[in-house]
Amino acid sequence: MPEGPSIVILREAIEELGLTGKPVRHAEGSAKIDKDRLINQKVTDFRSWGKHFLICFKDFTVRIHFMLFGSYLIDEQKKAKPALTLLFDKHELNFYTSAIKLFDKPVDELYDWSGDIMAKTWKPTAALKKLKDHPQMPACDVLLDQDIFAGSGNIIKNEVLFRCRIHPLSVVGKIPDAKLKEMVKETRNYAFDFLEWKKAGVLKKHWLAHTKKICPRCDIPFHKDYLGRTKRRSYYCNNCQRRYE
Repeated sequence: MPEGPSIVILREAIEELGLTGKPVRHAEGSAKIDKDRLINQKVTDFRSWGKHFLICFKDFTVRIHFMLFGSYLIDEQKKAKPALTLLFDKHELNFYTSAIKLFDKPVDELYDWSGDIMAKTWKPTAALKKLKDHPQMPACDVLLDQDIFAGSGNIIKNEVLFRCRIHPLSVVGKIPDAKLKEMVKETRNYAFDFLEWKKAGVLKKHWLAHTKKICPRCDIPFHKDYLGRTKRRSYYCNNCQRRYE
């Protein structure tokens, strides 16, 4: 599943095409939305919120969620049928294996931008308050909760918990305030590191925990488990990542 930084890369790539303010000339695909409604409508903006890519029009918004296996191509096509194809005068956007919805609202009425870990309006104090509202949740779940950390995914979760030396099954209500603040801070920090490394094509080279077998701090085997309510893969060290419970 693409995480927030990957959606930012998509947004920036499409913005470079100069499609803002341009009309959609044709729309097709398997997505169950009113595609005819898009034709000859001008795109007012392309935006991202967490893991959502947003195509904005004057009175409505198209949301694209790539789920686990979604992908996209710009000015290219796959043999597979797209969920949505948008044709402009000079460019073509194709979205595959994605959940697509059309909302009868402008985008600013749909999202709290302060909850996006990559937004300029991100509010760490709000994230900290939301964390404390879930004292029984394990750290591995709250870092995937899009209402708290919009854009954080499994890679960010594993890397942030390793950076902060927090065991994924640590209970939020038992984690010291200083550690919670560190977790909030490092989630945003890592998201921008992720963005920089992804653009440079070196993201995997910088992973310290995700998919790794040996702890680089302790030189002992990592544990790999499917933890928490989400049952997503967690990679962690029982020696240097403290379990607060």
